Amino acid sequence: MPSPTSRKELTHDRILDVAARAIRRGGYDGVGLATIMKEAGLTHGGFYAHFASRDALLAEATQRAGRDTGAVLVERLRQAQTLGVSPFSALVNAYLADAQLENAECGCVVAALASEIPRQAEEVANAARARVLGMVELVRRALPAGNEPAQAQVVAATLVGALQLARTLQGKAGKAWLANVRASLIQQYGA
Repeated sequence: MPSPTSRKELTHDRILDVAARAIRRGGYDGVGLATIMKEAGLTHGGFYAHFASRDALLAEATQRAGRDTGAVLVERLRQAQTLGVSPFSALVNAYLADAQLENAECGCVVAALASEIPRQAEEVANAARARVLGMVELVRRALPAGNEPAQAQVVAATLVGALQLARTLQGKAGKAWLANVRASLIQQYGA
């Protein structure tokens, strides 16, 4: 049987998992504590045993969402390298995959929430800014040799913006948008 500490950690982790999906699905303002706790299989009253405030939860959930997405992208890069695909092409293809159109809940927290970040409490905004910088660093590491490091910002902005706009268009138009941006980025930076 798990110790009380590890049980509390597991519960905390479960709340974070639910909240990380919820913020990407409904935005920061669309996250209700009672709903998150219910989805996690807990009562609303237990929330403050895990978090000092709603903002503390949102900050941690933002960090969790970013780490989860980053881990998926790093794994895709690793798999692509074993198949002889360049890390940059793998990153672009994974980030701008057609499946991302309907999967905001499990996708990049930056693309899901970028426009909301400036209106958040400093604690939440700082966590989100760290995710933006983490994404730029992932792109920088994936860029082929010979590209200027500052190009990572351009590529990261293009990836986020392309995904946001494709989600706005949806369906065939959204998929065509993603395909065009994938091809353009790989042609421009992937050599």
